[in-house]
Amino acid sequence: MKILLTGGAGFIGSHTIVALDAAGHDVVVVDNFVNSKEAALQRVAKIIGKDVPYYNVDIRDRNSLTDVFKQHQFDAVIHFAGLKAVGESVAKPLEYYDNNMTGTFVLMDVMRNNGCKNIIFSSSATVYGDPAVIPITEECPKGHCTNPYGQTKSMLEEVMCDVQRADNEWNVVLLRYFNPIGAHQSGLIGENPNGIPNNLMPYITQTAIGIRKELGVFGNDYPTHDGTGVRDYIHVCDLASGHVAALKAIERNCGVAIYNLGTGHGYSVLDVVKAFEKANGVPVPYSIKPRRPGDIATCYCDPTKAKEELGWEAQYGIEDMCRDSWNFQKNNPEGI
Repeated sequence: MKILLTGGAGFIGSHTIVALDAAGHDVVVVDNFVNSKEAALQRVAKIIGKDVPYYNVDIRDRNSLTDVFKQHQFDAVIHFAGLKAVGESVAKPLEYYDNNMTGTFVLMDVMRNNGCKNIIFSSSATVYGDPAVIPITEECPKGHCTNPYGQTKSMLEEVMCDVQRADNEWNVVLLRYFNPIGAHQSGLIGENPNGIPNNLMPYITQTAIGIRKELGVFGNDYPTHDGTGVRDYIHVCDLASGHVAALKAIERNCGVAIYNLGTGHGYSVLDVVKAFEKANGVPVPYSIKPRRPGDIATCYCDPTKAKEELGWEAQYGIEDMCRDSWNFQKNNPEGI
């Protein structure tokens, strides 16, 4: 297939290019490089041995996006583009709603006008809110999202389902990610945040290498085995392969299909710190901070449906994720 990746220079997008190329697909990227760098695509080119066509385009720019579609005949779109920091979304809700919602409306309209009606959407476990059941299955009711970032993902799922109900030529695959960490084994690409990291693993690696004084652990009074938040961490290369597998749902004209992408195992913040120290032999100093607004205690999935319908399951364990994250940080002490 020929596939457009929006936000393809980002953490998950860049790894997905590698996985798609290995599976024989052709990839084109659009990205506005607000949360990513063009250098990541140059690194991907080293890994796959060829250049990746890309356009510096904001998906809210209808004319520029239309020009990309006029130059290529896409079979499907994998939609990563979006602002993604939970805490920042609480502070900047209008920016998140404008970027994530408006951008997707423009994208889907341009897709429709150019005869491409297959989309795989980068959704999130945040749509479950404070989940009604653990482990979370796809049948778990969507909850009240505790932050604007999650709200944009949940509402966009509804928008895409409404579009498909109105026009059954559409195929919509909603991939609900849990917590991606890790990096490509080459050490060339990995999580490369601008400024202070919002996610756990880059904060751990930056602390381990000395960029940060210590890791802030937000809350140790949650109802978990050690009081810190429990999440389902998944290796980004496993997540990337999940997008390749999701193309199978489009090939069978799935209509709407929803899949959790996670390992099915929950690890607390301190579990991850200990696994990192064990895997790499590097200490990670930390201190306990107040809880962050919008965080929940426990979130991990039951990934059975993806295994049964797509033949996909996670291959990497927590220490693999920690080792590959540290390998990327060591090779790129100041980022890409």
